[in-house]
Amino acid sequence: MDSIQLKLCDIQGRLFERSTDYASEGFIRDFMNSEVAEHLDSPYNKLQWMGEEYLIEELSDEKDLSVDGEKYAPDVLYWIGYLYRYWACARKEGSKKIYRQAPAKTMKRNYLAFHTFDPEVAIDDLIEINRQRQGT
Repeated sequence: MDSIQLKLCDIQGRLFERSTDYASEGFIRDFMNSEVAEHLDSPYNKLQWMGEEYLIEELSDEKDLSVDGEKYAPDVLYWIGYLYRYWACARKEGSKKIYRQAPAKTMKRNYLAFHTFDPEVAIDDLIEINRQRQGT
């Protein structure tokens, strides 16, 4: 993981952290399945450096973000956003595929246990949880 990729992880973490005006589960689902996330998945895209506020604006233009629903704590949101981007960079997987393996509820449920883990260990454990859930 190079310094640019780590910066992208931080940007996405801060983006999620700033999403506290929206229902967290819906925001995370909408983001991970959005064109904005696809742009962040690409090797280089100008959106990667636009800042969290701009990315939220782009996402709200693309999706109808709901404010009704549970709102996760900012530290939980930061970790989820950071880990999703770390996963995308480290494993070369797209956001949609990552979200199918570890949706928002799974991430929130495992935050307390996993947030102190090395990101690679947390990703491996989330993949294993998904495999067990799928019965494979």
